[in-house]
Amino acid sequence: MSPADLTTFFIMLREGLEASLVVGILLAYLQQVGALRHVRLVWSGVVAAVAVSVAVLVALEALGAEFQGTTERIFEGSTMLLAATVLTWMVFWMMRQSRLIKGELQRGVDRALAEGAGWALALLAFFAVVREGVETALLLQAAFVSTGEVTILGSVIGLGVAIAVGVLMYGFGIRIHLRRFFQVTAVVLLLFAAGLVTRAAAEFAEVGLLPAFVAQVWNTRGVLSQDVGVGAILRALFGYSDRPSLLEVLVYVGYLALVVLLVRTGVGTAVAPSVRPAHKTTA
Repeated sequence: MSPADLTTFFIMLREGLEASLVVGILLAYLQQVGALRHVRLVWSGVVAAVAVSVAVLVALEALGAEFQGTTERIFEGSTMLLAATVLTWMVFWMMRQSRLIKGELQRGVDRALAEGAGWALALLAFFAVVREGVETALLLQAAFVSTGEVTILGSVIGLGVAIAVGVLMYGFGIRIHLRRFFQVTAVVLLLFAAGLVTRAAAEFAEVGLLPAFVAQVWNTRGVLSQDVGVGAILRALFGYSDRPSLLEVLVYVGYLALVVLLVRTGVGTAVAPSVRPAHKTTA
């Protein structure tokens, strides 16, 4: 897989798994309360959410294609900065709210069934999934402007693996401990966000909106080039630069310092969603 493949694979795996878990919780709870006749409403909400997410991605791509020169750099920098902000917020939100998601979704199903409002069940599924979908669209667009390429291969494989895990958990009742997965991916996502913020700062410096301070702090191109091999992977995933400016170094270190500060002050308490299949089958 190319560096761009790995980037899109990781994005789709993480975001797709979160969406799969949400859908799985809804479907498993409908089965638990004997209301499987409403499954089509859940799927209608999911399909609508996917359609909106794809539309957002297409709109971002179309908007980016309209810009050239300085305006294009400002747009790309703004896109990466926005994506990093959303990504950081999402990680810390999950750290604080993950253990409550399952209960909130189940209470939403109970209310919809009690009121006999099918549209409410469809909307519950829609809003639960569209958040992940729009985040994914924004991250894919940011990955595109950062690496210059977002591949279909990485996206398809990542989404396929995420769906497969969801089916194993909620279709076959297989218990999968996700705590370590979400801990590791949270760290990777925050490093990815650090790279996006740094690349955004570099774009703004290119058009004179920010000072570079020192054009080149070090040069490791002869040891680890950012254009090939491991260096290209590190650049795609974490924003590695073999010839960074002082501004890029300061922004990268400053972002990570802010993240550490937020963690140490208790902004998040847990990374892993506490989700289990509603039923378990014996092989």
